[in-house]
This record gives sequence, C-alpha cells and structure tokens, in this order.
Amino acid sequence: MDTMRDRFAPVVSRLLDEDPRVAVVLAEIGADGFREAGRRHPDRVINVGIREQLMVGAAAGLALTGLRPVVHTFASFLVERPFEQVKLDLGHQDAGAVLVSAAASFDWPAGGYTHMAPGDVALLDTLDGWTVHVPGHPDEAETLLRHAVAAGDDKVYVRLSVQANRRGRAVDGERVHTLREGRSGVVVAVGPMLDAVLDATEGLDLTVLYATTVRPFDAAGLRRATEAAGTDVVLVEPYLAGTSTRFVSDALADVPHRVLALGVARRELRRYGTIEDHLTAHGLDAGSLRERIGGFLGRKAAATTRT
Repeated sequence: MDTMRDRFAPVVSRLLDEDPRVAVVLAEIGADGFREAGRRHPDRVINVGIREQLMVGAAAGLALTGLRPVVHTFASFLVERPFEQVKLDLGHQDAGAVLVSAAASFDWPAGGYTHMAPGDVALLDTLDGWTVHVPGHPDEAETLLRHAVAAGDDKVYVRLSVQANRRGRAVDGERVHTLREGRSGVVVAVGPMLDAVLDATEGLDLTVLYATTVRPFDAAGLRRATEAAGTDVVLVEPYLAGTSTRFVSDALADVPHRVLALGVARRELRRYGTIEDHLTAHGLDAGSLRERIGGFLGRKAAATTRT
C-alpha cells in the first residue's frame, strides 16, 4: 500500500493544474515529487532551500496576493522550527495556508529527536483559528488534502504519517464517525490509532468514535455518543497525550465526566528503534491499550459491544 505522503505530491500536482490559485512552497524536502509540476507551473512551485522560516514567510506573502499556498516538510521543520512565522506571518496577518507535514511523532526513528514532533498539534493549539486534519489512511489523506485546499483562505494543518489503518473510511473533514456502539464508555480514536483501538476494544461494551478532523473538535458528536454510552471518555491520539483533553472537557462541562488521555508520553526515548518499538514504549499498541482502557473503565466495559 502506498503511504499518505506518496499521495501528497500527485494530488497537489493535479490541484496545481486545476486551480490557478494553488501554489506549493518547499524547503528541499519533497522537491523531487514536484519536479514535473514545477516545469508546468514554474511560478507556482517554489523551493526556498533549507530555510524553513523563509518557507512560511514566503507562503504568507503568496497568500496575501490571493494565492492558496500549500507548504510541506517534516512536522518538526514545519510547525516547531518556524513557529514564530506561523504565529505572525500567517496568524497575525490572517493569511491562509495549508501546512502539510510528514514524519509525524516518530515515523523515522533513525532520524532522531530532531525529526520527531509529538507536540505539533498542541503547539498549534496555542494559536487561533486553525483547522487540523489527522488522516488515518492514504485515501483519507487525499480527501482531506482536497478539503484543505478548497477551504477558502482558512489556515489548515494536515498531519501525514506512514502509520496507517488497514482501510480508509468515508471522512468529511468535519465530524467524528461512530464505528461501534456500547453503553460503558466512549473511546475516541484519532487518525492512525483506529486499528489499534478497534483491536484493543474488541468484545467490550464501548462506543468507538473515529476522528480525522480534530480542530475544530466535534463536541456535538461526542455529546451524542455519551448520551447512551456514558461520560467516561478515553482519548487515543497519535501525538502528545492529553492534547485534546481540554476540548473533551469543554464539550462535557455541564455533566460529571472522566477522561483518560492516551498518546505519546512527554519523556524522550533516546534509543532509535522502530516505529513499533515507540508505539509499545508509549503504550499505544493494541495489547497495552486494552489493559489501560480496561483499568480505567473496570468491569462495566466487559459486555459485548454492538457494531
């Protein structure tokens, strides 16, 4: 199966052909994928070299001229390194752009911590007005990329990962989707965490919600799920644990509720290892998730779930 990033350049290259507003801004990483598109549209495929701050600033300038810039590199170089430019050049100037990342939290362990960004979504949460898509499959990535580019002049972050679920779902860029219904709690699986959550909760009396658009957070969808399943909520996110806890608590502010936030721990793992090693170390494999979810919910979740 191809990866989300494999889909990125072909999809955006087609958008360059279809829409004269679309532009691409790169900082070396990913440039090969736009070689042909650059020949067709040399004025709208721009590689600034290894200058990530300039990349974001240039994108903001293009947006202010009426273009729809798509900006791409690894998450650590797209959100963290040029954060001041994301905050000021895009945010303060109210300039729209589509930031598309790769490498996610630990997609390339051999690259070390400089190429990991488990805090990217939490960092964007310090700013106002960002839409954040976290696809869990290449098909979903293609759909959400098209949503992002078509979103007028909005500020959108699309978080691509080599981690992927076994099959894609019909996502709409707005709502959570109910994949299982139960009466003993709600588990919200974000993007590539879905398969592990489905395996971990097999046979348990739990509602499973699938989220690929996490900002804005679908508070209404969560509220509906808790009406039958109760207000014990487990969040399973592929980035920093607890990133979306505030949004869950806001959605349920008027009712007693509990939240268990699972995701990438704050401690830095200093051994390279593999993606699977990192998932296990952070307790995000199916076996660990089942143990942690079961410990939080207790015996009441043990009945059979309705699918």
